Amino acid sequence: MSDETASPVTPLRSVDPAWLSVPAGLLAAGAVLRFAPLTVGAARMLAITLFCVALWVGTPVEPWFTALVGVALIGVTFSTDLALTGFQSPATWLVVVGILIGEATRQSGLASLVERLALHRMPAAVATDATEAYRYLLVVLSFGSLALAVLVPSSLVRVLILAPILQSLGGLFDERRAKIGIFLGPLFATFYGSSGVLTGSLANIIVAGLVESSGGPAITWTEWTLWLGPVMGVGRVALIVAITYVLYRPRDRDAVTAPDRGEGVTTTARERRMLLFLLLGVAIWATDFVHGLHPLFGAVVVTLLAFAPRVGVVGADAVGDADFSILFFLGAIFAIAEGLRQTAFTDLAANRLLSTLPADPSLPLVLAVVVVAALALTLVMEGLAVASVLTPVLVSFAASAGIPLVPVAMTEAVALNAYFFPYQSAVLVAILGLDVVDSVELTKMASICSLATLLLLVPVQIAIFSLLF
Repeated sequence: MSDETASPVTPLRSVDPAWLSVPAGLLAAGAVLRFAPLTVGAARMLAITLFCVALWVGTPVEPWFTALVGVALIGVTFSTDLALTGFQSPATWLVVVGILIGEATRQSGLASLVERLALHRMPAAVATDATEAYRYLLVVLSFGSLALAVLVPSSLVRVLILAPILQSLGGLFDERRAKIGIFLGPLFATFYGSSGVLTGSLANIIVAGLVESSGGPAITWTEWTLWLGPVMGVGRVALIVAITYVLYRPRDRDAVTAPDRGEGVTTTARERRMLLFLLLGVAIWATDFVHGLHPLFGAVVVTLLAFAPRVGVVGADAVGDADFSILFFLGAIFAIAEGLRQTAFTDLAANRLLSTLPADPSLPLVLAVVVVAALALTLVMEGLAVASVLTPVLVSFAASAGIPLVPVAMTEAVALNAYFFPYQSAVLVAILGLDVVDSVELTKMASICSLATLLLLVPVQIAIFSLLF
């Protein structure tokens, strides 16, 4: 047969590596069902967990789709009540309401007030020197981003609000390194610094929610802020500012365009009302030691006011612009955690962990082990998925070892907010998706900030816990 008449050869299509996580998850689940020395219920629950985690890591499909698969598997294998446990958690609905608050903040125009204030208050002598202007904007924007963590729940929402503002301000500089610094510094400040505010991070909300649902104490917003805020909030932001300044400060002092600072900063009625609503929410959170209400209720008050006819700042159509897909992800996380607890897997894992420590372990040693365990798990699965597996184990472990649970939970939340690679966090993935920095730059910044936190701030925080408890 001649070449002209030969049938064409169909080229082999390459397989997307992400889809390899599906057989990997199935193999892991099958291995647990066949070989793990567990009860039938515990083995099935762990198999479902590993399959979902594999898909969350590889992301062949959207995380919310994997979450629905997990909820369905739990419902079929165990019960509908267990599968829907996560959707009954106040922590889940706090995140949902927080998304609405973020959308109202963005559409009200309040977010752009940060940019206007930063430029208006910039001294004239600073505006013409790239290094001085960079230092000024980095400090003001980073601590302003930390303040936003107090007002708006969910780091992901804040990142999406701040990103266009930071890109605009970065345009004042001619050097790319300065643009990256002005972009990454405040975003990392609002993301990493949120460890010091209960409502500022999904990891905080989920860990506190799981502790309470597992029979542990209810950690108030005030307690969290008082014990973690100084070191893991303010201290962490100061550390991030120093790192960002060293890494990305401009080399050419003339490489800056002096901004138009304007004669004054005017605010609209919508902006003022939205700020008032947010401050009212903070007041409700800060006084929870008096009224005992879950932070969800403070967020609900803000949302009702922001969307109320005549009084509010946005209309009902703003709900359609919000992305609620994370609701399914959170529902699956809480269902997995409750399933692992009900099947006694968490008790078994806690006893194994306890057996590796000396008798009557000290609190600093336990907290160091918590940090290592959380970091090890975040290398193989998404940070929030770690919380669903690790938190119930730590609750059981703390009860068995006679260790106070509050510092254990807070230390876990801090460790779960120390990332090295973009795949470990949905927030880092969102930052990467904005196409301002590449994966190498983002990994470098995340790794340095996380290492500095672990080496400098975590020992200080553990020492504080040792004195308080």
